[in-house]
Amino acid sequence: MIKASGKTRVIISNVKPVVEAGSYPAKAVIGDTITFSADVFGDGHDAISASLYIRNAAVNEVTEVPMVFQINDFWTVEHTFTAIGKHSFWIEGWEDHYTNWKKGLKKKFDAGQDIDVELEIGLILLKKAAAVLPEQQTALQNWAARIAHAETPAAALELALDNELAALMYPYRPADIISSSPVYQIEIERKKAAFSTWYELFPRSAAKEPGRHGTFKDVITLLPRVAQMGFDVLYFPPIHPIGEKNRKGKNNSLIATKDDPGSPWAIGNRKGGHKAIHPQLGTLNDFKKLVVAAKGMGIEIAMDIAFQCAPDHPYVKEHPEWFIWRPDGTVQYAENPPKKYEDILPFNFETDDWENLWDELKSVIEYWVDAGVTIFRIDNPHTKAFRFWEWTIGEVRNKHPEVLFLAEAFTRPRVMERLAKAGFNQSYTYFTWRNSKKEMEEYLTELTKTEMRYYFRPNFWPNTPDILPPALISGGENAHITRLILAATLSSSYGVYGPVYEFGINTPHGAKEEYVDNEKYEIQHWDWDKYTRIREIMIRINKIRKENPALQSTWNIEFAETSSDQILCYVKVDAITKNRLIVVVNMDFWNTHAAMVRIPEAIIGISPGTTYRVHDLLSGDEYHWQGEWQYVELNPYLMPAHIFRIEQ
Repeated sequence: MIKASGKTRVIISNVKPVVEAGSYPAKAVIGDTITFSADVFGDGHDAISASLYIRNAAVNEVTEVPMVFQINDFWTVEHTFTAIGKHSFWIEGWEDHYTNWKKGLKKKFDAGQDIDVELEIGLILLKKAAAVLPEQQTALQNWAARIAHAETPAAALELALDNELAALMYPYRPADIISSSPVYQIEIERKKAAFSTWYELFPRSAAKEPGRHGTFKDVITLLPRVAQMGFDVLYFPPIHPIGEKNRKGKNNSLIATKDDPGSPWAIGNRKGGHKAIHPQLGTLNDFKKLVVAAKGMGIEIAMDIAFQCAPDHPYVKEHPEWFIWRPDGTVQYAENPPKKYEDILPFNFETDDWENLWDELKSVIEYWVDAGVTIFRIDNPHTKAFRFWEWTIGEVRNKHPEVLFLAEAFTRPRVMERLAKAGFNQSYTYFTWRNSKKEMEEYLTELTKTEMRYYFRPNFWPNTPDILPPALISGGENAHITRLILAATLSSSYGVYGPVYEFGINTPHGAKEEYVDNEKYEIQHWDWDKYTRIREIMIRINKIRKENPALQSTWNIEFAETSSDQILCYVKVDAITKNRLIVVVNMDFWNTHAAMVRIPEAIIGISPGTTYRVHDLLSGDEYHWQGEWQYVELNPYLMPAHIFRIEQ
């Protein structure tokens, strides 16, 4: 990058995509077409030019992409990334002497003035350019000769204004007049970072026979079912030995019987810790076989990393300095008042031995990467140091750029945003508690139309083992189907805590937003062959997502006007394939609603007055539409949504 001199006259500001003034990289996935933009302007009225420069760190190659003036000193250019890895970019601007010369030449000719001197000035410019552009030297010399020997001023002007000559002259700009922006970063990741479909199950509940502890081998027998449902990420809660000291009983009871298996998040006992496997699940070899079998079906295993310990975890005895000890000699367990987690001890990230703690925790992730895991769901990352995550994720992904991290953090907005900036590829969101049309529009606008779009990738979950939201409690099957459709079409990544969701289980534990008889504290038996309408819609929705590229991005959402507060409408268009979808959802789980919907014809590429055909991918029905306003009616007991595809 060239340092600007005192001769520079161009200002570059408001560069995008930039995260926190360049402190963190922007994010994109391979194949994404990213719009780069900036305000680029100079003093006076002289013409200027601007270019985007992209350096691929892996091969250390720099690509120049000329920018295009839009309006009011605003310049843009699109670039499609074809290689994963970390890239740097900057923008340069300069007074375009050649374009200024052309403008002056034409004005004088049009005014009937003599242009001989102006032609001489242009020939001098061509000579200077030829001297510093060896690849264009011969061509520029030929053009200069043609202009110099033109029979008439008009012929010389025509040659001077030729676009081929302009392209040859574009690289010419004196080094000491170039202004440059700071260098910013953008990280390109694999497609799964932005488009993924998650199903969560507890391996210990995978056995088909009641009363038997499930194993990894049992999970292998369920893989065809998971694949048939259309999920490409299978996520497990922690698979490590479970603490025996202070073990919780059913429904988080403080008293556990000898038959209670305990919470998988209470990690570690005399049989091992974070690098060990619960003996009843199987061996490390069994786990590796499961990972390989899943990948053979297009499924990646996502592993839960919970950096916390049961009181009898080996770390507590071997490294007491990593924990907080109370004056009475007891170790501080985890609390989130009024919740208490007597079976869990948090690490002390203010320990004087923090470097060894960081190294050890990083080695846990590396151990499972070596076992074949490429996706990690991180439990409660907001209760660990931000700088630890920034360092750990950076270290792991520098060696293994294919590894992805999902942040399970339902906490304050700035904290969730900081985790995403620190390196998490995906993030849990507030979708679980956004229920009305207005709330949904406002939240998706915040996620997709602000700076968050450059670094925060939402993963929408209607439920989790910890969270049974009020909508699912009161709305029953209709709510489960509606929330599933919303999650799967609003966001390109979504997930469900699977068995209880597809079976429509929604009995709360008292007044809490939690499941009663929670699988966190007991082994369940599921009838994996049982039919449910929710599962049927799940299969249909996931098939629609895979077949329609417009649903494989979160950022392309545009909301449409409707005449009802209960009818939400949005469109999604994939610019490359021209796949165009119109999604209409009834937000009321109990009542039929009708509305007039204003279709944004310009966004979906429909000329005013044109008749076009829409195909409802959920019901199979087809309609012929014409005009902006269309009538829709949705009965939540039949189908709470339309997913219309515009057919060619």
